[in-house]
Order: sequence, then C-alpha cells, then structure tokens
Amino acid sequence: MKRLKMLLCCLMLVFVAGGVQTAAAQCAQCAAQVETNKQNGDSIANGLNHGIMYLLAAPYLAVAVVGFIWYKKYRRKNVDLNMRNEKLHLN
Repeated sequence: MKRLKMLLCCLMLVFVAGGVQTAAAQCAQCAAQVETNKQNGDSIANGLNHGIMYLLAAPYLAVAVVGFIWYKKYRRKNVDLNMRNEKLHLN
C-alpha cells in the first residue's frame, strides 16, 4: 500500500512538473502601449508600476494583519514556569 501511494505521488509530481508553461507578464498590446508612453514622457507607466506594487503589497499586508491578530489573541499572560532553583548539569 505504501509503494502504491509513493508511486501515485511520484506520478502526480511528474505530471505537474511536465505541464509547466511560461507565461508573459503582459499582453503584447499592453507592453507596447506602456513602452510608447514611457518614451513620450507620459506618466502612465509610473501609474502602472504603482498599481503593481499595490497589488504586490496587499497579500503581505493581509498575512501581517492575521498574524498580529493571532499573536494578540493567543499570547499567554502571567505564565508561571515552576522551574527548579538548581542548576542543570547536562553531563
């Protein structure tokens, strides 16, 4: 049964890794339009870059907020450790 599971996992990994395709970041028209506007001195490219940075920051901000709420909710206060006063000898 373990060998069958291992074989299925390896087979799935081969199928997933074999199906990888490259993707373009922008369509050809969008890239050409932004490049042309940048050369002409327009600020559309700057707005596009700011929008990309905004979209990049949103997931990190969401994870940070969830982590902060989790930390505040599950943080223990006034924990008594009940440790001995003797020194520990690890020999």
